[in-house]
Amino acid sequence: MKKTAQFLKPLTVIILTIICLLPLNACAAASKTANSDTIYQQRTVHNPDGIGKFYMGREIAQVMGYQGAGWLERPSRGMEEKSARLVNNLDLKPSDIVADIGAGTGYISFRIAPLVPQGKVLAVDLQPEMINFLELNKQEKNIANVEPVLGKIDNPNLPENSVDLVVMVDAYHEFAYPREMMQGIVKALKPGGRAVSIEYRGENPLIPIKGLHKMTQKQVKKEMAAVGLVWKDTKDMLPQQHLMVFEKQSQI
Repeated sequence: MKKTAQFLKPLTVIILTIICLLPLNACAAASKTANSDTIYQQRTVHNPDGIGKFYMGREIAQVMGYQGAGWLERPSRGMEEKSARLVNNLDLKPSDIVADIGAGTGYISFRIAPLVPQGKVLAVDLQPEMINFLELNKQEKNIANVEPVLGKIDNPNLPENSVDLVVMVDAYHEFAYPREMMQGIVKALKPGGRAVSIEYRGENPLIPIKGLHKMTQKQVKKEMAAVGLVWKDTKDMLPQQHLMVFEKQSQI
């Protein structure tokens, strides 16, 4: 036993020395992997509508691909979701810079744009095909203050302290890296800026949406609090969705 201990001690020193000699980016990558392992859990047995990846007790839903663009633009959507009511309850100022995360075809972005004539809407999506749809819709509608932004799976690609309001309409539950994406969103928000989460109500089993594509208020609050956002209000004026308002704390 004593001989084993004597052998292990120099071996440990050698291992630690090798680790310290690793390139910094390799160490950072290893650290990020370790952090992801503690934040997320992967399960082989899971809901077929999910990706098998769990965050704070919730399975992340599969992403609706660009093939579903027609559903986003369906003629009945405005009546079903009361989209005009949603936009009118965002408490927008004419000069606001708004980021629509998971913008898709820009259905919500182009409805927000007229309400911020001195500002603009940053329409963020991860899929290049959706960015193409956004560009086409921008030209067709002749709306200049919508700016398509190609985001990353773990980063919205927005400048720090640049956005007054972030809107996530039925998108957050599909984020593959919700912690990292929200950290990027919080950085992009100005001090006192707001993040609005619109999700189908998970508390109501009668809402005809797949379970993983709905969220409860309790779960949304828990996940937003994990990145430092403070809940301010929930508006239940939509037929099937919560409109939840969170705020980034002002710097002291």
